[in-house]
Amino acid sequence: MKISKIILYEEPTVPEIQIEKIKKFITNTFQIETEIKENFFRTVEDKILEKIATIRVFDLKKQFKKHNPTQEEYLIEKENIDMSEKDIVPLYDGFELQNIISENISITHNELHVIFTNKLIATFDNDDFRYHARAIINSNPTIISTTGIIEAPAKPKQYYLDLMTSFSEDKIKETKEKHKGEFLEYHDSRLNEIIEGYLLQAIVYYETGEVFCKYRECRLFNAHWQKDLFYSQIESKKICDRHLQIISKFRN
Repeated sequence: MKISKIILYEEPTVPEIQIEKIKKFITNTFQIETEIKENFFRTVEDKILEKIATIRVFDLKKQFKKHNPTQEEYLIEKENIDMSEKDIVPLYDGFELQNIISENISITHNELHVIFTNKLIATFDNDDFRYHARAIINSNPTIISTTGIIEAPAKPKQYYLDLMTSFSEDKIKETKEKHKGEFLEYHDSRLNEIIEGYLLQAIVYYETGEVFCKYRECRLFNAHWQKDLFYSQIESKKICDRHLQIISKFRN
């Protein structure tokens, strides 16, 4: 299959997403027609937002079970609140969210839809029987979570060691300041460059069915640590020979 068009859905609560720049990046890299659409969650009916509120995850060690949302939880969906302003970030089952989105957008042949969202998504891992936060859910539609990019890859080990004595608000603030720059924060100026790497992963995955790259230097590398994310997407910013060959086929 060859992708004929990519449709990007904006996330207005994250101004660091430079959507026109991302569109240009896709066009220059793949020579694929790219369209920008309004934020998905601001265009759907209230009943869809109510449905999204039912897929929140509260117990990380239990497989998905629909939740009966409160009025406050529904309003979070209605207002599409900036997650950087929340003390506790809601968690959503990524595959359930993907299903809801898929049911409510029109996907034609060879179109890839990419949903940017500030929602923190997670998937249940049957290897250790718990949910894990994710930056991306591949397939069509693809979901790229800006909150997941910030929260899913681990911070430096020393960051967690420094917090072991206390998890007070003051201690967390002090520790974040000590390690400032070593991990992404909300409204981080580096976010857009890193999103480009996740888009590469999403497009190549949809075209080939292959996930990620084993080489840390490649932008398709699946980083589990923030330091690796910075290395792959900002310091190295390379694409391995194998993935360059795959990308070149889009242009033919």
